Amino acid sequence: MDDFRDDPIEGIRVRPGMTVDDLVRQLGHGGINASSVARAADIIETMIEDEDCTVLLSVAGPMVPGGLRQLISGLIEAGWVDALITTGATLTHDTIETLGGHHHHGSEHPIEPGQSHRDYDEQLREASIDRIYNVYLPQEHFATFEAHLWEHVLPSLHGDPVSIAELTAALGEANAAVADGDAGGIAATAYEHDVPVFCPAVQDSILGLQAWLYSRTHDFSIDALRDMTDLTEIAARGERSGAILVAGGVPKNFTLQTKLVTPGAYDFAVQFTMDPEATGGLSGASLDEARSWGKLDPDAQNETVFGDALITVPLTFAAVFDRLE
Repeated sequence: MDDFRDDPIEGIRVRPGMTVDDLVRQLGHGGINASSVARAADIIETMIEDEDCTVLLSVAGPMVPGGLRQLISGLIEAGWVDALITTGATLTHDTIETLGGHHHHGSEHPIEPGQSHRDYDEQLREASIDRIYNVYLPQEHFATFEAHLWEHVLPSLHGDPVSIAELTAALGEANAAVADGDAGGIAATAYEHDVPVFCPAVQDSILGLQAWLYSRTHDFSIDALRDMTDLTEIAARGERSGAILVAGGVPKNFTLQTKLVTPGAYDFAVQFTMDPEATGGLSGASLDEARSWGKLDPDAQNETVFGDALITVPLTFAAVFDRLE
């Protein structure tokens, strides 16, 4: 019990000219969630440098509207990701940006004195503007996205049922074909680097809704179970495996549950979340809880970083990029 006496809190020192990695290493001298960021960077660096480690990246939440689109694409381009597990919303918003649409800075509060939140959002509705907290997206971009699907993506998938990964690959190919410079984004970059994209709850998105509508009048259908075979094979192919979980939801569980049907368990795992454990929900479930299910190896290195992923993820990966540049 006295071991802790050999590891005092030294305090976080900030100085001019620091790199991001310098700052993150200093966070390791702090406590509470500061040290978690430093530990997460160490684990991610280890799994990426390990050539025999297969890395699965799970992404949920408003990461594209919030600004992490280029960061996620950059991780794929760097060769740090063997498979991406994400939501249909992520791919929808990613494609909107690829097609020239933009998410905009807005406000989460009424801007006129005496105006209620309800009145303000009704005005946004009348103006055909969708709000994601303080991010605004004109609805016109969804029409462009839907036309892109119907004209350039879904017609290539007629015939036998396709897996969801085949749907996302077709989306990536179509996005790459129309992308301007480095604007290709997540799906396009994944396609160009042969990184499969799994979307286990694709129906829960505009992408899924449009795929369903298309299937009503065309020879197109999806076999969702085929993705299980492909993902489990990827998760099992390396001598070691690691999971990086950005937010929770279905992608998190889809990533972790692969170890219920493959030999071994994850050797490394890092999650970024704002959700508490006490609700019993999946998004806040600790990685130690995942150990009880056999999803993490008994000797696995794991860390949970609590905080806004739009802040903690760029901070952590910027440090890792500094180290591995």
